[in-house]
Amino acid sequence: MLLAGQTSAPLEMERAIAAAQAPACRHAFTRTLFDAARARAADPAAARLPLAGLAVSVKDLFDIAGQPTPAGSVVLADAPPAAADAPAVARLRAAGAAFIARTNMTEFAFSGVGVNPHYGTPAAHDARFGALQGPVRVPGGSSSGAAVSVAAGAAFVGLGSDTGGSIRIPAALNGIVGFKSTARLVPTAGAVPLSHTLDTACAMTRSVRDALLVHQILAARTVTRSSAPLSCYRLAVPRTVFLDALDAPVARAFERSLQALARAGAHIAEIDLPPMHEQPAYGFSAPESYAWHRHLLARDGARYDPRVRTRIEKGAALLAWEYLALVQERQAWIARMQDCLAGYDALLSPTRAHPCPGMGARGPGRRPGCRPRCRARRRVLPRQHPAAAQYQRRQPARWLRPVAALPCPGRAARGSHGLAHCAARRQRAQHQPADRTDTTKTIAASALSMSVTGVNLPYS
Repeated sequence: MLLAGQTSAPLEMERAIAAAQAPACRHAFTRTLFDAARARAADPAAARLPLAGLAVSVKDLFDIAGQPTPAGSVVLADAPPAAADAPAVARLRAAGAAFIARTNMTEFAFSGVGVNPHYGTPAAHDARFGALQGPVRVPGGSSSGAAVSVAAGAAFVGLGSDTGGSIRIPAALNGIVGFKSTARLVPTAGAVPLSHTLDTACAMTRSVRDALLVHQILAARTVTRSSAPLSCYRLAVPRTVFLDALDAPVARAFERSLQALARAGAHIAEIDLPPMHEQPAYGFSAPESYAWHRHLLARDGARYDPRVRTRIEKGAALLAWEYLALVQERQAWIARMQDCLAGYDALLSPTRAHPCPGMGARGPGRRPGCRPRCRARRRVLPRQHPAAAQYQRRQPARWLRPVAALPCPGRAARGSHGLAHCAARRQRAQHQPADRTDTTKTIAASALSMSVTGVNLPYS
């Protein structure tokens, strides 16, 4: 509509600001930049650029020149202002972005729930149907405010980051598009790190088309979309871990997506992925974040969110030789996964396995909507929910944690916003809690509509 002259950037900016001030965006921002955004939208030079002066929100962990970078915390709220934009921010600015606000997030990005005790927690908002019915639900994290800003219409693009699901989870819970691109494609300099091994700078949008455009801007590359028909693609559905313990609504939605792809001509095969039982990746976030935070924790640890502080401090226990061994195991694991995925263009899975929790009271270590001692998964019996039982492994109830999805190397169709689940009782305390989030979305749309270069493994 903007290119066709049916609207203008200043008009769209006023609509975005109105949306940002509406109840749907309550707690979505840590700082608003309305005046600067209006000026940028009215700049004739911006109108000739790819983003044309449209509203873009920025996750609070990215540097914007002249502003502090609190990363959802209070301990860094009075830090000196950034001397320059982070590269990801600079690339968006050069492409014509009008920065409307800094967005709320889980403190220091260490959770997939989206809760923030300092700035409040925004509620999940469905971009397709508006406010969710029933109890207020968590937005997913850690890029919580970025997702809500896009879903509610306050931003066309929400710049965020993804380490173990921080783009994919909130994108799914708010009905928008988000994927984790190959980590090396977008610089993460100028962003407060969670894990320098796994961190990725990427964005959320309202459509796959917009996601492709923004990915090209952030990665500073041109992506050539394949013209091959869907019948040329081989898609894999893993039987190992990814489909364990799906709740019935998620299982039904996933099955509908598979059937739609099959009717359109895609070749879908179920495969085993034995390396998924090994999973060394989730030793990285705690030790790497502790290395960055240790002095700040010693000086001002009492002002951290106690849940986040506990997760970070777990990293102090990892010995140097254990970390080095983890790095080596990572490389070997990637090679084994690539061997298993050879010959497939994409791997399909639901983004989350379980219903999104309500915004319940939380204490340190608690998940919203969960009572103590009641967090183990309940098995779904075949006679109760046949669709869910189809994907359930016959095993006892157990602790679950999220593991990033693994798109396959292949032709141009490579998507990446699925999440799988696996048992990891011994590492659970170090990493994102296995909160009961849900989506009826799968990676199918992005995997088949978007061309993303590179293999996006959990370690990439």
